[in-house]
This record gives sequence, C-alpha cells and structure tokens, in this order.
Amino acid sequence: MTTPGSSADDYWRSPGVGAPRAEPDPAGAPPGEPDPAGAPSGEPDPPPTAPPGGYTGPPPTIPPPADWHPPLHVQPPPPRQLPGQDLTALDRAEQRAQHLTWTVGAVVVVILLALSCAFCVRLVR
Repeated sequence: MTTPGSSADDYWRSPGVGAPRAEPDPAGAPPGEPDPAGAPSGEPDPPPTAPPGGYTGPPPTIPPPADWHPPLHVQPPPPRQLPGQDLTALDRAEQRAQHLTWTVGAVVVVILLALSCAFCVRLVR
C-alpha cells in the first residue's frame, strides 16, 4: 500500500533520505504516533554516525617474503624451433597467385563487356 507523497523507491532508500523510518520508537509506539502514555514522542533521534557492526574497511595486507614465489608443479618444455622460410620461393608463389587473380579478373571483364554489348545490340534492334 502506498501513501500520498511516497514512491515505490522509498522501500530501497536508507533512513534519513526522505524515506519513513522502519524501526519503532524507543517507547514502543510506531513512528509518528504518540507513545502509550499519550504524550507526543518528542524530537526524532539524531542520525547514527556509524552503524554498529558496519563495514570497517578491508583487512590489512601483509606482503609475502621477498624470495617467495608460487609453487611450480609442471615445467613446460621449451618452445620448438620453427623451420626456416624460403623467402624467394614465397615471393614467387605470391606473384603467381597475383597473376592468376589478374587473369581471372580480366576474363570476367571481357565476358561482362561482351554480354553488355550483346544486350545493347538487342535493345537497338
């Protein structure tokens, strides 16, 4: 149930930020109501400065000894030597591939040009 002037976020706000206080009055009456004796509840309690049992920060760290290192269980083998490369043979293979690519491209252009000319001739007739 919501009351006028409250929003759905009031439940998630901490006390003192505009949300109604959830803890009962010290006299045992709900907040905002007079205590059982009939007298008004008096001034509101001041906000707590530090929550009891709250977060006190991270624990202190102790650096490991200077000669410490993680335990080593498995020693990997050293890397293998890569085979040598024949750079001149690689260059020749790359040039052959480039010539093949240009040749296929030229053949495709010639075929497309011939088809375009044939199509244009049929349109003109």
